[in-house]
Amino acid sequence: MITVQALAACLLMAANTYDVPPAVMIGIMQVEGGHIGQQVGPNFNGTYDLGPMQVNTRWMPELARLWHVNVTTARIWVRDDGCVNVHVAAWILKQKIVETGNLYSGIAHYHSATPGTGAHYAAKVIAVMDRKGLIRHDVPLRVGNTTGYYQYAQR
Repeated sequence: MITVQALAACLLMAANTYDVPPAVMIGIMQVEGGHIGQQVGPNFNGTYDLGPMQVNTRWMPELARLWHVNVTTARIWVRDDGCVNVHVAAWILKQKIVETGNLYSGIAHYHSATPGTGAHYAAKVIAVMDRKGLIRHDVPLRVGNTTGYYQYAQR
């Protein structure tokens, strides 16, 4: 069993490896509310969500191919190894940030590409981050022609 401190170290290492804000990773973990060994589902599309970051099983074929293992092994690693789980989550978040071109949309798309659903999720993640004191309110981040979302960074 992994300790909370070890999982936190894994989260920081994953955030550093994939160049994503650790504060966002903490916010996602809090919103997802998963734990090591957990499998939630089935979702409406027959997939399941795994581990602390609730990584969706739709990623398992790609992970299996990248890791040169079968899908069952990839699923077990993501579900039962907290460090693997947060690394995969950071990898997914980074892909979503690159695909969408910004952090807010990346957070939204981590959960869902459906506009309303993803935006609701991103708002929840940001609210958790704010409650935990992980958002700097002194540095506004411009989104398009509007200012309204704050820099997502640890103080």
